[in-house]
Amino acid sequence: MFPQHARCSTPASQLRAARDPWRAGANCVAEHVVRRKPLDLHLDAAERRVLGSLLEKDITTPDYYPLTLNALVAACNQKSNREPVMELDEASARRALRTLAEKGLAGDARSEGRVARFEHRLGEVWNLGRRESAILCTLLLRGPQTPGELRGRSERMHRIEDLDELQLVLQKLIAHDPPLAVLLPRQPGTKESRYADALGGEQEAFLAGQTATPADLQTAPDAVSAASANAHALSAHRAEQRIAALEAETAELREQLEKLRQQFDTFRAQFES
Repeated sequence: MFPQHARCSTPASQLRAARDPWRAGANCVAEHVVRRKPLDLHLDAAERRVLGSLLEKDITTPDYYPLTLNALVAACNQKSNREPVMELDEASARRALRTLAEKGLAGDARSEGRVARFEHRLGEVWNLGRRESAILCTLLLRGPQTPGELRGRSERMHRIEDLDELQLVLQKLIAHDPPLAVLLPRQPGTKESRYADALGGEQEAFLAGQTATPADLQTAPDAVSAASANAHALSAHRAEQRIAALEAETAELREQLEKLRQQFDTFRAQFES
Protein backbone atom coordinates (compact mmCIF):
# COMPACT_ATOMS: atom_id res chain seq x y z
CA MET A 1 0.00 0.00 0.00
CA PHE A 2 1.15 3.50 -0.79
CA PRO A 3 1.22 6.14 2.01
CA GLN A 4 -1.97 8.16 2.07
CA HIS A 5 -1.69 11.93 1.58
CA ALA A 6 1.68 12.30 3.28
CA ARG A 7 2.17 15.67 1.62
CA CYS A 8 -0.98 17.20 3.15
CA SER A 9 0.76 18.51 6.27
CA THR A 10 0.62 22.23 5.41
CA PRO A 11 -2.41 24.52 4.83
CA ALA A 12 -1.92 24.89 1.09
CA SER A 13 -1.46 21.13 0.64
CA GLN A 14 -4.64 20.43 2.59
CA LEU A 15 -6.58 22.88 0.43
CA ARG A 16 -5.38 21.21 -2.76
CA ALA A 17 -6.26 17.76 -1.45
CA ALA A 18 -9.79 18.90 -0.55
CA ARG A 19 -10.35 20.47 -3.97
CA ASP A 20 -8.95 17.59 -5.99
CA PRO A 21 -8.93 14.25 -4.10
CA TRP A 22 -8.02 12.27 -7.23
CA ARG A 23 -4.85 14.29 -7.80
CA ALA A 24 -4.01 14.08 -4.11
CA GLY A 25 -4.30 10.29 -4.35
CA ALA A 26 -2.09 10.24 -7.42
CA ASN A 27 0.48 12.32 -5.55
CA CYS A 28 0.69 9.58 -2.93
CA VAL A 29 2.04 7.21 -5.58
CA ALA A 30 4.68 9.78 -6.51
CA GLU A 31 5.51 10.24 -2.83
CA HIS A 32 6.26 6.53 -2.49
CA VAL A 33 8.69 6.73 -5.39
CA VAL A 34 10.35 9.94 -4.16
CA ARG A 35 10.95 8.52 -0.70
CA ARG A 36 12.83 5.59 -2.16
CA LYS A 37 15.11 7.79 -4.28
CA PRO A 38 18.46 8.68 -2.68
CA LEU A 39 18.86 12.42 -2.27
CA ASP A 40 21.87 14.69 -2.54
CA LEU A 41 21.16 16.88 0.45
CA HIS A 42 23.94 19.42 0.04
CA LEU A 43 22.25 22.64 -1.10
CA ASP A 44 23.96 25.90 -1.96
CA ALA A 45 22.81 29.27 -0.62
CA ALA A 46 20.40 29.96 -3.49
CA GLU A 47 18.82 26.51 -3.26
CA ARG A 48 18.30 26.83 0.49
CA ARG A 49 16.78 30.29 0.09
CA VAL A 50 14.38 29.11 -2.64
CA LEU A 51 13.39 26.02 -0.65
CA GLY A 52 12.90 28.00 2.55
CA SER A 53 10.82 30.65 0.78
CA LEU A 54 8.53 28.04 -0.76
CA LEU A 55 8.04 26.35 2.61
CA GLU A 56 7.41 29.68 4.35
CA LYS A 57 4.74 30.83 1.90
CA ASP A 58 3.06 27.43 2.00
CA ILE A 59 2.64 27.88 5.77
CA THR A 60 1.95 31.62 6.07
CA THR A 61 0.02 32.47 2.87
CA PRO A 62 -1.62 29.24 1.63
CA ASP A 63 -4.18 31.15 -0.50
CA TYR A 64 -1.35 32.50 -2.69
CA TYR A 65 0.64 29.27 -2.87
CA PRO A 66 2.11 27.65 -5.04
CA LEU A 67 4.20 30.62 -6.15
CA THR A 68 4.80 32.12 -9.57
CA LEU A 69 8.42 32.77 -10.47
CA ASN A 70 8.02 36.51 -9.81
CA ALA A 71 6.47 35.85 -6.40
CA LEU A 72 9.22 33.39 -5.56
CA VAL A 73 11.99 35.84 -6.46
CA ALA A 74 10.28 38.51 -4.34
CA ALA A 75 10.04 36.08 -1.43
CA CYS A 76 13.71 35.14 -1.72
CA ASN A 77 14.76 38.80 -1.73
CA GLN A 78 12.64 39.97 1.20
CA LYS A 79 14.44 42.28 3.59
CA SER A 80 12.48 40.99 6.60
CA ASN A 81 12.97 37.53 8.09
CA ARG A 82 16.02 36.87 5.90
CA GLU A 83 19.67 36.54 6.90
CA PRO A 84 21.52 37.41 4.86
CA VAL A 85 19.41 39.57 2.53
CA MET A 86 19.93 38.29 -1.00
CA GLU A 87 19.34 39.67 -4.49
CA LEU A 88 18.50 36.64 -6.60
CA ASP A 89 17.40 37.24 -10.18
CA GLU A 90 15.01 35.08 -12.17
CA ALA A 91 17.84 33.15 -13.81
CA SER A 92 19.33 32.24 -10.41
CA ALA A 93 15.92 31.22 -9.08
CA ARG A 94 15.31 29.03 -12.14
CA ARG A 95 18.69 27.32 -11.70
CA ALA A 96 17.93 26.66 -8.04
CA LEU A 97 14.48 25.29 -8.92
CA ARG A 98 16.00 23.02 -11.54
CA THR A 99 18.55 21.51 -9.16
CA LEU A 100 15.96 21.22 -6.39
CA ALA A 101 13.69 19.37 -8.82
CA GLU A 102 16.55 17.00 -9.69
CA LYS A 103 16.89 16.26 -5.96
CA GLY A 104 13.14 15.76 -5.55
CA LEU A 105 12.74 18.71 -3.17
CA ALA A 106 10.73 21.16 -5.34
CA GLY A 107 9.12 21.39 -8.74
CA ASP A 108 6.32 22.54 -11.00
CA ALA A 109 2.97 22.63 -9.19
CA ARG A 110 1.08 21.49 -12.33
CA SER A 111 -1.46 24.29 -11.82
CA GLU A 112 -4.38 24.77 -14.20
CA GLY A 113 -3.54 28.42 -14.96
CA ARG A 114 -1.35 29.67 -17.78
CA VAL A 115 1.36 31.00 -15.46
CA ALA A 116 3.79 28.40 -14.15
CA ARG A 117 3.78 27.94 -10.40
CA PHE A 118 6.24 26.17 -8.14
CA GLU A 119 6.03 24.25 -4.87
CA HIS A 120 8.29 22.43 -2.43
CA ARG A 121 8.07 18.65 -2.11
CA LEU A 122 9.19 18.28 1.51
CA GLY A 123 5.87 16.75 2.47
CA GLU A 124 6.43 14.04 -0.10
CA VAL A 125 9.99 13.34 0.97
CA TRP A 126 9.93 13.70 4.76
CA ASN A 127 6.31 14.36 5.87
CA LEU A 128 7.36 16.78 8.61
CA GLY A 129 4.91 18.08 11.21
CA ARG A 130 4.04 21.75 11.56
CA ARG A 131 6.56 22.31 14.35
CA GLU A 132 9.42 20.67 12.50
CA SER A 133 8.52 22.48 9.26
CA ALA A 134 8.52 25.87 11.03
CA ILE A 135 11.91 25.33 12.65
CA LEU A 136 13.54 23.94 9.50
CA CYS A 137 12.11 26.85 7.49
CA THR A 138 13.53 29.36 9.98
CA LEU A 139 16.95 27.73 9.79
CA LEU A 140 16.90 27.78 5.98
CA LEU A 141 15.91 31.45 5.82
CA ARG A 142 17.98 32.89 8.68
CA GLY A 143 21.00 30.62 9.08
CA PRO A 144 22.53 29.42 12.38
CA GLN A 145 20.57 30.54 15.46
CA THR A 146 20.34 30.00 19.19
CA PRO A 147 17.29 28.21 20.63
CA GLY A 148 15.85 31.50 21.88
CA GLU A 149 16.18 33.09 18.46
CA LEU A 150 14.60 30.08 16.77
CA ARG A 151 11.61 30.06 19.11
CA GLY A 152 10.88 33.77 18.63
CA ARG A 153 11.43 33.86 14.88
CA SER A 154 9.38 30.75 14.11
CA GLU A 155 6.32 31.86 16.10
CA ARG A 156 4.64 33.43 13.04
CA MET A 157 4.54 29.95 11.48
CA HIS A 158 3.90 27.83 14.56
CA ARG A 159 3.85 28.70 18.24
CA ILE A 160 6.25 26.68 20.38
CA GLU A 161 5.35 26.95 24.05
CA ASP A 162 8.79 26.86 25.66
CA LEU A 163 12.44 26.00 25.12
CA ASP A 164 11.88 22.42 26.30
CA GLU A 165 9.44 21.86 23.43
CA LEU A 166 11.87 23.53 21.05
CA GLN A 167 14.69 21.23 22.14
CA LEU A 168 12.45 18.25 21.46
CA VAL A 169 11.76 19.51 17.94
CA LEU A 170 15.45 20.16 17.31
CA GLN A 171 16.38 16.68 18.52
CA LYS A 172 13.83 15.18 16.14
CA LEU A 173 15.34 17.12 13.24
CA ILE A 174 18.84 16.01 14.24
CA ALA A 175 17.78 12.38 14.60
CA HIS A 176 15.80 12.44 11.35
CA ASP A 177 16.92 10.12 8.56
CA PRO A 178 18.55 11.97 6.88
CA PRO A 179 19.54 14.56 9.52
CA LEU A 180 17.91 17.94 8.88
CA ALA A 181 19.55 20.00 11.65
CA VAL A 182 22.83 20.01 13.53
CA LEU A 183 24.18 21.54 16.72
CA LEU A 184 27.23 23.66 15.89
CA PRO A 185 30.35 23.79 18.06
CA ARG A 186 30.12 26.70 20.48
CA GLN A 187 32.13 29.68 19.32
CA PRO A 188 34.75 31.16 21.65
CA GLY A 189 33.31 33.93 23.81
CA THR A 190 29.67 32.90 23.33
CA LYS A 191 27.33 31.56 26.01
CA GLU A 192 24.80 29.74 23.84
CA SER A 193 25.22 27.11 21.18
CA ARG A 194 23.67 27.57 17.76
CA TYR A 195 21.80 25.22 15.46
CA ALA A 196 21.97 25.14 11.66
CA ASP A 197 20.18 23.25 8.93
CA ALA A 198 21.94 20.07 7.80
CA LEU A 199 21.24 20.74 4.12
CA GLY A 200 24.38 22.75 3.60
CA GLY A 201 24.06 25.49 6.20
CA GLU A 202 26.12 23.67 8.80
CA GLN A 203 29.02 23.17 6.40
CA GLU A 204 29.19 26.89 5.64
CA ALA A 205 28.94 27.87 9.30
CA PHE A 206 31.49 25.27 10.40
CA LEU A 207 34.00 26.03 7.70
CA ALA A 208 33.67 29.78 8.22
CA GLY A 209 34.67 29.35 11.86
CA GLN A 210 37.13 26.48 11.58
CA THR A 211 39.03 26.46 8.31
CA ALA A 212 41.94 28.53 7.06
CA THR A 213 41.48 31.68 5.01
CA PRO A 214 42.32 31.70 1.27
CA ALA A 215 45.63 33.37 2.11
CA ASP A 216 46.41 30.64 4.60
CA LEU A 217 45.68 27.99 1.99
CA GLN A 218 48.23 29.58 -0.34
CA THR A 219 50.98 29.90 2.22
CA ALA A 220 50.53 27.02 4.64
CA PRO A 221 52.36 23.87 3.52
CA ASP A 222 49.87 21.63 5.31
CA ALA A 223 46.75 23.37 3.95
CA VAL A 224 45.40 20.18 2.40
CA SER A 225 45.85 18.28 5.64
CA ALA A 226 44.11 21.07 7.54
CA ALA A 227 41.15 21.05 5.17
CA SER A 228 40.92 17.28 5.42
CA ALA A 229 41.04 17.45 9.21
CA ASN A 230 38.27 20.05 9.24
CA ALA A 231 36.08 17.90 7.03
CA HIS A 232 36.69 14.91 9.30
CA ALA A 233 35.88 17.00 12.38
CA LEU A 234 32.60 18.15 10.82
CA SER A 235 31.63 14.57 10.01
CA ALA A 236 32.50 13.39 13.51
CA HIS A 237 30.59 16.27 15.08
CA ARG A 238 27.47 15.48 13.10
CA ALA A 239 27.69 11.81 14.13
CA GLU A 240 28.04 12.78 17.79
CA GLN A 241 25.00 15.06 17.59
CA ARG A 242 22.87 12.38 15.99
CA ILE A 243 23.89 9.82 18.61
CA ALA A 244 23.00 12.31 21.36
CA ALA A 245 19.61 12.94 19.73
CA LEU A 246 18.89 9.22 19.50
CA GLU A 247 19.88 8.71 23.13
CA ALA A 248 17.53 11.53 24.20
CA GLU A 249 14.69 10.07 22.16
CA THR A 250 15.31 6.61 23.66
CA ALA A 251 15.23 8.04 27.18
CA GLU A 252 11.94 9.78 26.42
CA LEU A 253 10.41 6.56 25.08
CA ARG A 254 11.54 4.65 28.15
CA GLU A 255 9.94 7.27 30.39
CA GLN A 256 6.67 7.02 28.48
CA LEU A 257 6.78 3.22 28.68
CA GLU A 258 7.31 3.34 32.44
CA LYS A 259 4.31 5.67 32.83
CA LEU A 260 2.16 3.28 30.81
CA ARG A 261 3.34 0.37 32.92
CA GLN A 262 2.40 2.22 36.11
CA GLN A 263 -1.02 3.10 34.72
CA PHE A 264 -1.61 -0.53 33.77
CA ASP A 265 -0.60 -1.75 37.23
CA THR A 266 -3.03 0.74 38.79
CA PHE A 267 -5.79 -0.36 36.43
CA ARG A 268 -5.16 -4.07 37.16
CA ALA A 269 -5.10 -3.48 40.89
CA GLN A 270 -8.63 -2.05 40.74
CA PHE A 271 -9.94 -5.39 39.48
CA GLU A 272 -7.88 -7.56 41.79
CA SER A 273 -8.93 -5.77 44.96
